[in-house]
Amino acid sequence: MAPYDLAASLGPVAFALVFGAIGFGFGAALEMGGFGDTRKLAGQFYFQDMTVLKVMFTGIVVAAVLVALATSFGLLDMSRVFVNPTYLWPGIVGGLIMGVGFVIGGFCPGTSLVAASTLKIDGMVFLLGALLGVWLFGETVGSFQAFWLSSYMGRFTLQEWLGLPLGVTVLLVVVMALALFWAGDLAVQAFGQKKPWAEVKRVPGRGALAFAGTLVAVSLVLVAHGQPTPEAKFTFLGAEVRRSVEERGIFVDPAEVVALRKDIGVKVVILDLRDERDFNLFHIGGSRRVALEELETPARLKSLLDQPPSTVTFLVGNGEVSALKAWKHLIAQGVPNLYVIDGGMNRWLERYPVDACVAERVGAADGRDGQAWRFLYATGSTQPAAWPEIETSRSFRSPCAVPEADVHPGAHQAARSWPAYAYTKRVKLKSKAAVKGGCG
Repeated sequence: MAPYDLAASLGPVAFALVFGAIGFGFGAALEMGGFGDTRKLAGQFYFQDMTVLKVMFTGIVVAAVLVALATSFGLLDMSRVFVNPTYLWPGIVGGLIMGVGFVIGGFCPGTSLVAASTLKIDGMVFLLGALLGVWLFGETVGSFQAFWLSSYMGRFTLQEWLGLPLGVTVLLVVVMALALFWAGDLAVQAFGQKKPWAEVKRVPGRGALAFAGTLVAVSLVLVAHGQPTPEAKFTFLGAEVRRSVEERGIFVDPAEVVALRKDIGVKVVILDLRDERDFNLFHIGGSRRVALEELETPARLKSLLDQPPSTVTFLVGNGEVSALKAWKHLIAQGVPNLYVIDGGMNRWLERYPVDACVAERVGAADGRDGQAWRFLYATGSTQPAAWPEIETSRSFRSPCAVPEADVHPGAHQAARSWPAYAYTKRVKLKSKAAVKGGCG
């Protein structure tokens, strides 16, 4: 399933040549479309020439329809496509500044490169000004960094903003673009060609109507077909993902989880899928209890997708059944660095047992979701087994005897040491690469 890692499959030289060829082709298309001429570019702001709007919005709506089609039929995993994170107010202010520069200079950064490559003096001057602006921004950004990083919304799309299915969102974008094309034609006739309103042609030509009808028809197919369910998306994933389950590559030994919790360069998130009763009896320190249904909500999914690249998320149940189900659901949605704790909480308590008076073993840690330990007390995360990476803490409590910290106020519990378990390293941090392009 796309997208494919061309850098890995082609090698650095071929990868650079391919994207260099795409860049040259894009520049040539802009030049042939007249985008190296400031008069054509600036004409859109005076409603005299709407070529820029038509070309750009044609690219947007065609790409949106094709991308949505590919995701709808399982050809593209959109969750693996990098989307620039949204910083709302800095983005609005930056867009206004760029728009004013576009009107004054007649270029955007991409079209200035096109003009400069054809030795147009105004394009060269604009490009030098853009480079100077980049330098000034880099030198002064520290003075307004708080604003520059404000209103962060992560990966935010129109679909999320509107709260609508992807097909309906694409249909609305297509209708909006077609309305702009039609209004642009009217504006060019009225302002650019100075036609009296009575002579303005209000009905588009047959070619334009055929193009519009095709886009709307395909968008309606998207609305009717919808997007695949997480279960269907998982079946679309490559053999490598399915093999990682069969070969237990996603199951991480509790000892490796503890080692990662000691690593200050890694943020460990543990999501506990058990019910409230089992969670209250005992849970790993710092873990969060979530129901499987909660993981299906857009808000929870967004929070997992927007985690820093150094974050590793572990799923845990009593055994592995519920955690594996949740893993398949989330991995199909594109959540990175996601693993299951090997053997669940039953295996964790084998590695790091609680006090003998707190719980007794009543079953085997066989990977199923039944509880292999019978707890006599609800201890939450107050047992040393909840924090194996910490040797001693005032928060450790045991109902077996009067805690030392209560007998001698301010004293620590006796240090608890655990065996150094051997394990096969499973966790491999991965992050999405930002491959960007476009006119800006």
